[in-house]
Amino acid sequence: MQTTDSGLPVIYDPLPHAALLADYCLSAGEGERLLVAGGTAATPLVREVTRALLSRGARPVVRLEYPGQDDDLADLAADAVLDQAHPADLADAEALDGSLRILTPEPGAEGDASRRARLTAARAPIAAIRSRKKWSLTLYPTAHAAGQAGMTEAEFGTFVMRAMFLDRPDPVAAWGEVREMQARLIERLTQANRVRIEAPGTDLTLRVAGRSWANSDGKRNMPSGEVFTGPIEDSAEGVVTFTVPAEYGGRVVRGARLVFRAGEVVEASAEEGEDVLRAALATDPGARRLGELGIGTNYGIQTPTGNILFDEKIGGTVHLALGRSYPETGGVNTSAIHWDLITDLRGNGRLSLDGEVMQEGGQFLG
Repeated sequence: MQTTDSGLPVIYDPLPHAALLADYCLSAGEGERLLVAGGTAATPLVREVTRALLSRGARPVVRLEYPGQDDDLADLAADAVLDQAHPADLADAEALDGSLRILTPEPGAEGDASRRARLTAARAPIAAIRSRKKWSLTLYPTAHAAGQAGMTEAEFGTFVMRAMFLDRPDPVAAWGEVREMQARLIERLTQANRVRIEAPGTDLTLRVAGRSWANSDGKRNMPSGEVFTGPIEDSAEGVVTFTVPAEYGGRVVRGARLVFRAGEVVEASAEEGEDVLRAALATDPGARRLGELGIGTNYGIQTPTGNILFDEKIGGTVHLALGRSYPETGGVNTSAIHWDLITDLRGNGRLSLDGEVMQEGGQFLG
């Protein structure tokens, strides 16, 4: 197990994690009604976040889900329940000042991928309401997540603490350093029009002129370490192969390959989970277009874990999201889904801006 500078072992502790979420990510204010949602496995973190919010004068709303709850809903719900959000759920989302979602990875069921896609589509109005308010996403280290990452529970807990800078005396200051480094990258990116991504099985071009780049510094995703934008919706041309396995609705997709013409997916295949990929693409018209181009900058995360929250931040990777774009970047694509898929540039990959190489083999140049 890794140790701190003092020689003490780094052990996952929900208390500093909760403090970082309440103060830095949510900036909890007095009287704010803030949702805290996660699986029952995350109860230790949920409790500490709730206590932290209460001590800051906020009004936490706690909602726990049992493992497989979404699987049951997708498999068993009547069509009217599956396909439409209840008005009370929409009203409740409007009444929130912000939300925190705690991922608690658990084994997924082999359900009907098309029904999961319908459930996602039905929840889109709720997601849209929450996205207009402050929100944050984090992960609680479960045994399943550790197994996905090929680590023991103790090793994965250490990994989580380090990825969030919770092993440092001042995590907020550490995230400030990330923000400054990424600001320098954005200075270069905002001058670009044409982005080209090259790697084995990948040669894709996108246009980003006039779009803004977001500096993801841990406020919304904890951990973070990426810059991203919404590419021009009809600009994607070429082919991309996603070399890092991805999960969607509890199912793993490996070796996904997409061909784009005029911004739209015209061919799709996968080595594993192709039915899941095709079901996601069929969710709605916007699911066949890109809502995000992201560049991972966190070189403290180097090994894929099977969880997108960490994997999309790996320094030397890029990720593309099918579906919903972020309006703050200028993106206008709408969809019920936002699914990030990752390709690794650390081998023979290259990222170019208007013909000038910005990153080679996963390392930024200049």
